[in-house]
Amino acid sequence: QVPLVESGGGLVQAGDSLRLACVASERIDTVRAMAWFRQAPGQEREFVAAISGGAFSKDYSDSVKGRFTISREKYKNTVYLQMSSLKPADTAVYYCAAGRELQIPQPLEYEYWGQGTQVTVSA
Repeated sequence: QVPLVESGGGLVQAGDSLRLACVASERIDTVRAMAWFRQAPGQEREFVAAISGGAFSKDYSDSVKGRFTISREKYKNTVYLQMSSLKPADTAVYYCAAGRELQIPQPLEYEYWGQGTQVTVSA
């Protein structure tokens, strides 16, 4: 059973908006911090945004701050990423991740991962 399932990716033009969603399976039976990462072709996976289990804390990479918004259903393992003012540099496979507890962990400490959803931004 895939622990996390992402949806919402697609092909858009620069300046457009897109909303990603991630739903956890019953395999993840406690509320955890969740995050979005992305990986562009030929590059390492990078952190995008994270949100604590109670949605009290959020964190963003500098490259998306002010353009992307992470949100979640409070105390449920469902998370969203609203992406606005998209740029070609945002083109990547976007992965959802779940931590081990409510607090946002370090980027290398996420326990569960989804299989990713492709986001392509044309110029």
